[in-house]
Amino acid sequence: MKAYFAGGCFWCVTPIYKIYGVDKVTCGYSGGDEVNPTYQDVKAQKTGHRETIELTYEPENVSYDKLLDIYLANVDPFDGEGQFIDKGFSYTLAIYYNNDKERTIAESKIKELEADSGKKAQIAIEKFKTFYAAEEEHQDYYLKNPEAFEKEMIESGRRK
Repeated sequence: MKAYFAGGCFWCVTPIYKIYGVDKVTCGYSGGDEVNPTYQDVKAQKTGHRETIELTYEPENVSYDKLLDIYLANVDPFDGEGQFIDKGFSYTLAIYYNNDKERTIAESKIKELEADSGKKAQIAIEKFKTFYAAEEEHQDYYLKNPEAFEKEMIESGRRK
């Protein structure tokens, strides 16, 4: 199965899912209408896409419900301007659902989060349209560039 989450910088949210049994995490772009967007155009806010991760998983190993819990624990759900130091539409949060069951689970998680916090979550819940894999240099960035990745995590405010 596949799940699609926009969680700000796609480099920063990739590694956590591998710990929880996701088979593959692919960095890319979703939400916009432009065909084959590039990193530079998405980052420059030219395409209407968000940086998004595609999770390939087996539900018997990790549930969609659990994937949402991981997602919500690793983003700032109340920042409507982007995530941490990354600002602009391409860094805003979104859950792209594939079917009504996923939509219902996502809506329920958001309502629960809002009830617990007393704040309005800034997470779009949108029907999945398309996903474009990012350029190869962005895939598994944390493995290819561990020092730069660690610096990004600290400078972004995601890791203290």
